[in-house]
Amino acid sequence: MKKKDLKKVAVLVSGGGSNLQALLDATRSGEIPAEITLVISNKPEVYAIKRAEDSGIPAIVLDHRDFASAEEFSRAILKRLQETEVDLVCLAGFLRILAPCVPEAYPNRILNIHPALLPAFGGKGLYGMRVHQAVLASGVKYSGATVHIVTAEPDQGPIVCQEVVPVKDDDTPQSLADRVLQVEHRIYPEALRLLAEELIEVDGLRTRLKTKPN
Repeated sequence: MKKKDLKKVAVLVSGGGSNLQALLDATRSGEIPAEITLVISNKPEVYAIKRAEDSGIPAIVLDHRDFASAEEFSRAILKRLQETEVDLVCLAGFLRILAPCVPEAYPNRILNIHPALLPAFGGKGLYGMRVHQAVLASGVKYSGATVHIVTAEPDQGPIVCQEVVPVKDDDTPQSLADRVLQVEHRIYPEALRLLAEELIEVDGLRTRLKTKPN
């Protein structure tokens, strides 16, 4: 596929960037008809920025603490996305809730990865290790990972991909997190591929796969 035909993707990060790396590897191997052209972090000096720089991808920091409100912060992100003319956006361990202006500007074109089986264990305050702590405290026997389309309501958008991870009797939040992360690295590139190939049909909160043209 010619480079001009590739979807341009921005990835928003807040930490180490292991999901960013999974997406980078998949786009560069040709598995996904897309290229990552911008990385935005809300935290300075996180390892995700180094991953981007090592791959020759422009990386910028928009520290949320420098903005008066979530709306102002989100509009600054939106401005950069539009300036770079990206087609799709991936939130990869991005720990800030975007104001509605961003998903409204990119309807059904923003993905997020969540370390649980949504709609369970999602929403405000449930992120990172807090999710796995809540899963273990609840006594459920299964957790997993979910890639969903971002809407104005956190963790409430249509689900694109999910994979189940059994909860073991001797699990700790960290051991569960480690196994869920392995799943995340598999399903996030697949979800981005489906979106980049325009194979996702959204019907309310449900998604269906379109038939791929010959």
